[in-house]
Amino acid sequence: MLVDVRWFLDGRSGHDAYLAGHLPGAVWADVDTVLSAPPDETDGRHPLPDPADFARALGALGIGDGTAVVAYDADGGPYAARLVWLLRRTGRSAALLDGGLSGWPHGTETGDVTLPEAWLTPVEWPTEVLRSADEVAAGDAVVLDARAADRYSGETVLPTDIRSGHIPGARSAPWSANLTADGTFATPR
Repeated sequence: MLVDVRWFLDGRSGHDAYLAGHLPGAVWADVDTVLSAPPDETDGRHPLPDPADFARALGALGIGDGTAVVAYDADGGPYAARLVWLLRRTGRSAALLDGGLSGWPHGTETGDVTLPEAWLTPVEWPTEVLRSADEVAAGDAVVLDARAADRYSGETVLPTDIRSGHIPGARSAPWSANLTADGTFATPR
């Protein structure tokens, strides 16, 4: 099943972009409401969603137990990767489309795709792959900041950013460094 996960830092509507043209048969998943809990000062802009809410929202899109998902976005995968990570962390099959929307060599379609609702069993987030702020502050792990270097440094602050800069001790590892000039995945080093 194809899932469009377009989301834009500049505030443009991912849903509007989806409606204007998406891969045939793809449904749209909203980063803010399907793949995240509501933002707050403590947990940030995109905290993990409640497992039951996440399962219910994906089920409403037609994603059920046993559905293999291929996610894409417009920017080489950073937003689609969130869906893939969430699904894989709960034992489900998910992958990123190499090159995203611009790497799709075939035609697109417009409008909304509505699939029959499906049942997705809620699964708790595995605590062994998550760390609390206190655990990170204890300094026993390497923290990678995947945002652009100017956001890591605090040089660029978006209106939606709660804080600028980075977590003390975090290393800058921009997600865009994993892409080639044409937006496909770079060969691992």
